[in-house]
This record gives sequence, C-alpha cells and structure tokens, in this order.
Amino acid sequence: MPYVDRQNRICGFLDIEENESSGKFLRRYFILDTQQGSLVWFMDNPQNLPVGADCVGSLKLTYISKVSDATKLRPKAEFCFVINAGMRKFFLQANDQQDLVDWVNALNKATKITVPKASDVQQNSENQKSLPDVVGSKKQVSYKTEIIGGVPIVTQTQQEGGDGAERAEREAMQRSHSQLPYFLGRPAQEHTVIKSGYCVKQGAVMRNWKRRYFLLEENSMSYFKSDLEKEPLRMIPLKEVHKVQECKQSDIMMRDNLFEVVTTSRTFYIQADSPEEMHSWIKAVSGAIVAQRGPGSENAQFLAHTAS
Repeated sequence: MPYVDRQNRICGFLDIEENESSGKFLRRYFILDTQQGSLVWFMDNPQNLPVGADCVGSLKLTYISKVSDATKLRPKAEFCFVINAGMRKFFLQANDQQDLVDWVNALNKATKITVPKASDVQQNSENQKSLPDVVGSKKQVSYKTEIIGGVPIVTQTQQEGGDGAERAEREAMQRSHSQLPYFLGRPAQEHTVIKSGYCVKQGAVMRNWKRRYFLLEENSMSYFKSDLEKEPLRMIPLKEVHKVQECKQSDIMMRDNLFEVVTTSRTFYIQADSPEEMHSWIKAVSGAIVAQRGPGSENAQFLAHTAS
C-alpha cells in the first residue's frame, strides 16, 4: 500500500511498463511529491541507493490528464491502472486491488482530477490534447530521446554485456509482497512457509542497507540474496528471538516501516515496503514464536515484550 513518508510524500512500489506497448513491467519505487509537483520513480527506495542516484523516470503532475483503472484495457495485467499524459499512456500494476484504488485516488487528488465513470473511460480516452513534458528513464550509461505522439520521451538504452545479472536480479525482485511464491528457484521445503517476501536489512559490519528475500518458517527466519537462491545468507532460529517490534530508533536511522528482531547475539533491523507489511511481519514472526513455544509463562512473557 502507498504510505506517507517523513517528507509528507506518498511512496510505494509499483510495476511500470516503461517501454510503451512492450507488455514488460518492471518493479520500481514511486514517490508522489505534491510540493515538487512530480511523480518520480527509482530502481529501489532511494535510501537503499548510492547517494545522488538519479531517478529512473519522472512525470510532471500538471501534464497528467487522467488516472483510471485499466483492467479492461490490459486484462492480462493484474491490478493494472493507467496514467494518461497527453498521447502517452503509462500502464502500472499495483500489488492488490486496494493498492490500485489508493494509488488512483492519490494521483487524482494530487492532480485535482475527478475519476470518470467507467462508461466515460472509453469515450474520453482519446480526447486529451495536453502536451506533457515527460522526463523518463535517465540512465547512467546512455539514453535516447524519441518524440512519441508529440511527447518527448527519454528512454534507457540496453547496456552491452555485463547487465545480465543486474536484469535477472531486477526481474527476480518484481513481486516483493508476501504472496510471492518462495519456491521459484528452490526445491520444495519440508517445513511450512508462513510468510515470504523482500525487505531491506542493515548489515552487521558495514551498516549498509541491502534488499534481501526473507522466508519465515515454523522454526526459523532466513534471508537470501534473492528468491532464486537455494542457500540462505543466514538463518535465525526462532528459539533465539527475544523480541519482535516496531523499531524505536527509526527516527534516528531515518527509516520508515522499520522493525527489529532481537536475538541473544544481535538485533536485526529490517525495513518493510509499507506500514502494513511491517505490521504483517511483526505479527507473523510473533505468531510463529508463540506457536513454537506453546502455552506457558515464557510465552506470555514474550508476548508482553513484543507488545511493549
């Protein structure tokens, strides 16, 4: 779900069809900034990118003519909506139906547009004549500019060689919410998977932040470099976890949606993609620990620590 960050901007992950009519959607982190009057998107949350990293694309809000549900236009793209900017249509995929509704409403509110009725969508879709100033796909290596339907579009050009691993990692990260099948590149597990998905974790030595794929099972919480990896980077036995809670140092670390998993040897700081995902992870891990330990005074003590 989109959330409001510390700078009062609406943020969240969406999949976007950057190359029009390509049918290929890429995972991007979007920031709707009404003060700057723009919608920008990055490869990841800018907090996890090198300082000064450029956005992948941007769009001025003044040139958005309509934002609406695109289920009928793209029946094969689940939870799809469209941003009309002059003659260019930007198709995006939300994580679920509520996410779609929230983004459409937020964008329409930001551009002061009333969402048209479903019967009016088809009739009005070709009647927008505004000429937008769209700046898309800044690439550190190279880019090209094309005039498409009167709209100047700056698009990324493919790097020659060396980008295979990067592209594979981007595609592997595309569905980062908890419903992503954990077994994409991994054989069937004997243990029940309670929750899985991508989060950002702080390193123990360098204190840097990296996106990792987390897997919560009956007796452990593991994280991998990606959902295609077979061996985890680390496994945290749930029996060693003393506390799972929203991080009280989030203001100091300047991180939204931050929670902590406190063990006997270390505190793991983990950032979810939204407040809902953060609370979902806390609830899932706490529930798994309670189920593992069973009824008793120790169990009650753990719940008291977690709730505090």
